[in-house]
Amino acid sequence: MTPGGGAAGYLGAGSTIRTRIALVYGGAFLVLGTVLLLVVNLLVLAGTDDETDAIVARAGGAAGDAAAFVAADELGEDIGRAAGEQMLMWSSLALLVTACCAVVVGWWTAGRVLRPVHEMTARAGRLSERNLHDRIAVRGPDDELKELGDTIDALLGRLEAAFDSQRRFIANASHELRTPLATQRAAIQVGLDDDCDVRQVLLDANRRSERLIDGLLLLARSERGLAEREDVPLGELAGEEWADAYVVGDGGLVRGSRVLLGQLVRNLVANAVAYNLPDGTVDVRAEGGVLTVTNTGPVVPPDEVPGLFEPFRRGEGRDRMGPGAGLGLSIVRSIAVAHGGGVRAVARGAGEGGGLVVTVTLPVTATAA
Repeated sequence: MTPGGGAAGYLGAGSTIRTRIALVYGGAFLVLGTVLLLVVNLLVLAGTDDETDAIVARAGGAAGDAAAFVAADELGEDIGRAAGEQMLMWSSLALLVTACCAVVVGWWTAGRVLRPVHEMTARAGRLSERNLHDRIAVRGPDDELKELGDTIDALLGRLEAAFDSQRRFIANASHELRTPLATQRAAIQVGLDDDCDVRQVLLDANRRSERLIDGLLLLARSERGLAEREDVPLGELAGEEWADAYVVGDGGLVRGSRVLLGQLVRNLVANAVAYNLPDGTVDVRAEGGVLTVTNTGPVVPPDEVPGLFEPFRRGEGRDRMGPGAGLGLSIVRSIAVAHGGGVRAVARGAGEGGGLVVTVTLPVTATAA
């Protein structure tokens, strides 16, 4: 039973508020009606007994015969009992019928009261990051429902401002962060001779910074959601990124961003290659909306696999000065979630060659021709 839900909690999570209100309304009427009828029946029964005794006394006195008095007394008891039974039966039937009517009236009343809530829910369900400028705009008297609608509208206004600020930040950061790195790279290439010992070190550090910034911007973009969608053949995309990709059947069309999905495949393949063993293998397989990338590599403890999807987490043997930024699988997960899918990784044992089996599952909208 839900806290504070009373008997209505037994209806379960699938029941609607309207149903619960109607049943509570009918149940309350039934309980109060039962109490009322019990009191009325007890009072009527007591009153009938007194009236029956008075009638029997008059009938026996008029007859002047003891036998007639006894017969009249028995007849009075039979009449009183029959009247009480009839009254109890018909009053109970009337109570049940009226309780059913109360449930119907409660259902209708709850529908009228909750209609603004349904309208607010429908409007809120149509909102997304692309139309946060829309509002619930509840009209009507200044009551609790209008107050709730105004509160939601105020929240949407704050969310819209936050999303606009994030968009401006990403756009500005994309330019402001890349420009000085490009300037530094040009200065290093022009200002230092090829045989300078620190030249290559500085260039490598510059490239790592560029990859880190690109990864962070892409992660922020994918977590923000998709502004535009198109049908993307996943198998064809996998083949473009990895020539040896194996496509099962005719593949499937995934509704989303081709740029982001291409980055997803690239990150998976790059991660599989970077963490592979010398002379190891990388297998890329696309089937419908399922993309599976398998590689050989170091054996990863199963309890460490979930942490590989966290930003800046690297596998065994990789340090912070390595070529990667530690964002590969984080970006993969973010892009998959933005497309309504998911990703999971399974560690392979030493007998299987080690490494990981990473599976991305995306909803398929149609079959590629």
